[in-house]
Amino acid sequence: MIIFTSICANYLHKTRTLAKSVKDNIPDAKFIVCLLEKEYTQLAQYEYFDDVVLAKDSWEGNFEQFIYKHSIVEASTSVKGNFFNYLFKKYESEDNFVYLDPDIYVYSDFIELKEVLKSRPIVLCPHLLQPGNIDMELSSTAHGVYNLGFLAVNKSFEEARKFINWWADRLYLFCYDDKENGIFTDQKWIDLAPCFFDVEIFKHRGYDFAPWSLLDCGMTEENGQILIKGDSLRFIHFSGYGRTAQKCMQDWLPEGEHPFKKLYAEYSALHDANNFDSVSKTKWSYDYYESGEKIDDSLRIKYRKNYDVMFNCDNPFKYSNLYFKKHLASNDNSNVRNYIFKAFNIYKEEGFKILASKVLSKLRK
Repeated sequence: MIIFTSICANYLHKTRTLAKSVKDNIPDAKFIVCLLEKEYTQLAQYEYFDDVVLAKDSWEGNFEQFIYKHSIVEASTSVKGNFFNYLFKKYESEDNFVYLDPDIYVYSDFIELKEVLKSRPIVLCPHLLQPGNIDMELSSTAHGVYNLGFLAVNKSFEEARKFINWWADRLYLFCYDDKENGIFTDQKWIDLAPCFFDVEIFKHRGYDFAPWSLLDCGMTEENGQILIKGDSLRFIHFSGYGRTAQKCMQDWLPEGEHPFKKLYAEYSALHDANNFDSVSKTKWSYDYYESGEKIDDSLRIKYRKNYDVMFNCDNPFKYSNLYFKKHLASNDNSNVRNYIFKAFNIYKEEGFKILASKVLSKLRK
C-alpha cells in the first residue's frame, strides 16, 4: 500500500506526526510526501518518510505557470490528481494507493479498507453519516459531500485510472477556493464522482472521524480499544486543529471526560513536539517572486483568467507585481486569444450546446 500526502513546508510537523502513526500501524505501507516548494529543504529529512518528491518534479508541463494561479490554500490540493498518476507509474507493482491529509493520525491498520479495495476501484468517505447536525449539513453543501482528506483507489481497475485522470484534468483547470462559482479546491468536484464512476461510499465510522463528527458520535473506550458506535477507530482527521476543533468539542461533547478529549490531548502533544524546529513558521517559497517580492494574491486571480498573459510568461516568478498589474490591466480578457481559450474550456467542460447558448447570449447584448 502506498500512502501519500501533499503539503507545503509549513505543514511538515503535522506530516511527521502522520508518518510515524502510519509506520507504527500499517507495516506494509510506504509513506510518500509531495512537497510544494521551489527547492528541497533539509527540514523534510525524517526517518519515517520513504520518499519526498517536489511537486514540480512530478509534473508534466509548465509547473510555474500552473502553480502561480493558486494561493497556498489551493496549491497542495491542486496537484493531488497528478501525483496519483505519478505514483502509479513509479510503483507499477503496487495496486492500492491512499491519500491522507497531513493533519490525520492513524490508530490501527486499515483492515476493512484493504478488503474493500480487493473488489472496488474507488473509495470515498462522506463528511457525515447521520442527519442532525444542521451546521455541518450546510457546510457539506458548500465544501463538498465527501471529505478529500482521504481517498483510496486500486489502480488495477481501469475505472480507478479513469477517475483519477478525470479528477486531475478538473484540478488542472479549476482548483480554487471559489464557492460562489461552485468550486471548493479539489473537494467539491468529487460530489460528481459517484454519478460518473463506480465508487464505494465507505460508511465505516472508524475512518476519517473528525471534529465535525462529534455530535452524538457514540465514541467509547472498551478494553483499551476506541470504538465509534461499535466500529474500531482507524484514523482521526484533526481538521481545524486548534480553535475550530476546540469549539467543536465545546459545542458537541458533554462536559467532563470523553475519549476524544483524551485523544486530542495526546495528538496535541505529538503535534507540538514535532514542531521542535518551528517548521510551521516556514514561508511558502511560491508566495514570492525570484526577486524576493511577495506576490499579490489578487493578481493570481486575474492571471488565472487571462490566458494571453499566462501563456506569454514562461515563468511568472521571474516577474513582479508591477509587471502583472500593468499587463493584466491592459490585456484583461479583451483579445481573440482569450475568447478562444474560454470557448475551448466551456466546450471541454460543458459541451457544445452550452457553448452555443453562451455565444448567442453574448451576441444578443
